[in-house]
Amino acid sequence: MDLTPPTLRGTFVTLEPIEERHAADLFVAMQDEEVCRYLAWPPPTTVAETLALVRDAREAMARGQALVFAQVWNDDGRAIGSTRLLDVRPGDRQVEIGSTFLARAYWRTPANTESKLLFLTYCFERLGCVRVALKTDGRNIRSQEAIARLGAVREGVLRRHMQVRGYQRDTVYFSILDDEWPAVKARLQARLDGSGGVTSGR
Repeated sequence: MDLTPPTLRGTFVTLEPIEERHAADLFVAMQDEEVCRYLAWPPPTTVAETLALVRDAREAMARGQALVFAQVWNDDGRAIGSTRLLDVRPGDRQVEIGSTFLARAYWRTPANTESKLLFLTYCFERLGCVRVALKTDGRNIRSQEAIARLGAVREGVLRRHMQVRGYQRDTVYFSILDDEWPAVKARLQARLDGSGGVTSGR
């Protein structure tokens, strides 16, 4: 797998490798507790704290542990969220999408649908993955419903799997396989084509 961070451009959003210049916008996006409720980190209280999170993400990328992207809204160039590849296993041709958040103002817009379309296309068609996993907090029903709408298959629950901000959470795993990808891709594209600028979910 070539893990050189790409830029993935869509009609509504662009996924850019995360940079320090994204920190101020991401700080604004994360001031809503609901946006950060199930993330591993609490809402930052300053832009400097957000910058530290970005630098940590950049270091993880440099170590080859993750690919971290800012989701940028094309109309105004603002970073409205972030998403990343985790658990990158080239030998097994598998990756995991996680640590995703999106500013509340962009829920029920094309942002999440197109981001997933761009990201999954990259995973299956450029990295050559045979399986892409998506995981979420067992309490996060909204996220589970959104992942299911992609066409991902719910695999099960890892009980008390992770310590997240003082809570020992259950983790729900979903996956998409390479032979399932064409149908998932067609579904996502149809949702974008028929959205009229609005899609359901986060």
